[in-house]
Amino acid sequence: MPKAYLVVTYRSVNNRDAWRAYSKLAGPAMAAAGGRVLIGNKPAKTYEAGLNEIVVLIEFDSLDKALAAYDTPAYKEALKVLGTGNVERDMRVLEGVA
Repeated sequence: MPKAYLVVTYRSVNNRDAWRAYSKLAGPAMAAAGGRVLIGNKPAKTYEAGLNEIVVLIEFDSLDKALAAYDTPAYKEALKVLGTGNVERDMRVLEGVA
């Protein structure tokens, strides 16, 4: 069974305090759901239309686990702490190649 990945690319972080509070809850919530954070920082270098903002890559053992992680009560609590308008980001779940 191929692994799956949650990929988050931030376009902007408008409220760093809200983002930090969210991060303190989101990381453990994803870990509790079976996720392993592989990347969680700004790029060393950007090319083409890349933005110099935070990128997060979380690995899961399966697509089902990756999809379920977003809907856990612990992650929902992290989203509440993040609030609205504090970040602009793109979040995707991708299945790895076998």
